[in-house]
Amino acid sequence: MLAGPLFSREVLIAPRQAKHFIMRSAYIAGLFVLMYTAGQITFGWQAVRTVGSVSRFGMFVFQVFALVQLTLVMAFSLLAAAGSVAQEKDRRTLVLLLMTDLRDRELVGGKLLASLLSVIVLIVASIPVFFMVSMLGGSTVQQILWVQAVCALAGLAAGSWGALVAFWREKTFQTLALGALGIVLSIGVIEGVIAAVGPDSPLAVIGVLNPYRILLGSILNPLESATAGGLETAVAASLIGLAALSAGLMILTTIMVRRWNPSKSVYQDAAEDSASTSTRARTRVIWNSPLIWREIRTRAYGRKIFLIKLAYLILTAFVVQFLRQSAGSDTMVLGMISAPGFAFVALTLVGLMLVNAQAVTSVTSERDGQTLELLLVTDVTAKEFVFSKLGGVFYNTKEVILVPLLLVLWYAVQGNVTVENTIYAVLGYLAVVFFAAMLGLHAAFSYESSRTAIANSLGTMFFLFIGIFICMMLMVEAQASFSLQFPPFLMFILGGSLGLYASLTARNPSSALALAAGILPFCTFYAITAFLLGESLSVSLMVVSAYGFPTIAMLVPAVSEFDVALGRATLDKG
Repeated sequence: MLAGPLFSREVLIAPRQAKHFIMRSAYIAGLFVLMYTAGQITFGWQAVRTVGSVSRFGMFVFQVFALVQLTLVMAFSLLAAAGSVAQEKDRRTLVLLLMTDLRDRELVGGKLLASLLSVIVLIVASIPVFFMVSMLGGSTVQQILWVQAVCALAGLAAGSWGALVAFWREKTFQTLALGALGIVLSIGVIEGVIAAVGPDSPLAVIGVLNPYRILLGSILNPLESATAGGLETAVAASLIGLAALSAGLMILTTIMVRRWNPSKSVYQDAAEDSASTSTRARTRVIWNSPLIWREIRTRAYGRKIFLIKLAYLILTAFVVQFLRQSAGSDTMVLGMISAPGFAFVALTLVGLMLVNAQAVTSVTSERDGQTLELLLVTDVTAKEFVFSKLGGVFYNTKEVILVPLLLVLWYAVQGNVTVENTIYAVLGYLAVVFFAAMLGLHAAFSYESSRTAIANSLGTMFFLFIGIFICMMLMVEAQASFSLQFPPFLMFILGGSLGLYASLTARNPSSALALAAGILPFCTFYAITAFLLGESLSVSLMVVSAYGFPTIAMLVPAVSEFDVALGRATLDKG
């Protein structure tokens, strides 16, 4: 029993589930599709006659695989660890675990390692694929082992942070938001400190805690190190630093787990209830729509929701500082986007994940708290419920939504962006925001398990971002026209359509959603191509149509078939 009965149970049960094999097979198939797409872009149907060309292709594929796997591992580890603990809290079963004879280390370590088991399986399953890529040349066995080690320890660190936040905070939305923002801010702080003190300062040693720095700066570019010993020392220092960080987070969580749980809010609520019986409670005026009133005027999502907004504003401050440092520079980030554009995209991506997390947890928290059933026996209409939830999502994340908009307006005032392009950017941004919110509600309505709903919703958003990033990397590498790029990307696009179709229609089949899943990847591909060609109007039209139609396709069934989806009799007021 490596980490107690919780981990042992997961080891015995997980291999019996079909999703365990489907996920592993889908990941390997995805890597091969990515490699095929990259090969078609690089060589097409031409015969490859030189060893150097094959070696350069192998090096490029190895770099893409390493970056994609590190990003997926960190995201999945955070989501799995945080979601596993948050589900226990939402279902009130964590208190039962605390009442057993489980040691604190068995509880913390068991939940953490059990949630990371699927991530570990994916890393192990990818090793043969990496070795196949190394047969093309451009990478060594040592580099492959280093990449896998960095991915494993970075995933452990991300999972440890997710478990710490989950045991600390009470609400699922706070857990997911603070977990994601914590990782992004930690990378930003590390890079900010190094930029401020210089790479030769003793404080620059903090860079070993950034897995992307060691991956991009050392493992994928070994010739940049002065000697082989220096490269090995840098990688070893990063591995030791990530392991120490993981251990420290786990130890802190183990020490504090019984102080954080049960949450103080339980005692505060009990004290308030006790006081209300002896004194007259302060009354508040409830709006005509009690659901939207509850979403906006109560603490439905925790007492310290300001921590999330504060973390996002701190991230914004780092982005503004990055813009100030890069002012006047024509350097393109990743060779495809300007510094101001990268700042807008970074804040937008983080904000969209927060909006999506808020949307999906607004319904799953009702289900886990057993209050959704109470709503279903009232005369609340489907329109009132859905639009109240959407209104609450936009209100609670208003700062997150407004910051990118203010950034675009600031660019326009400074004269860096034309009024026309500003309008295009705002319209496209709002379309994606509405899509993220509606996707969260759709996933929460479609899946009875809160953990499955959250994983499906956030996973869909994350894979959309990863797919767009990979497409842009490959397009920049190809430097070809749309007509030449489309055939190689066809399989990649079809794979994205099938994945999106499975995500949107797995529980609620719909011809409109099937059509939306089919056209969204194609429209997104065209929008990326138009962006690289500098066609602003085409990008805006494609983004609004590609994400606006799925939003409507999810909204209409949610309103018209809400009662059927949640299993109650129709009680519309007319």
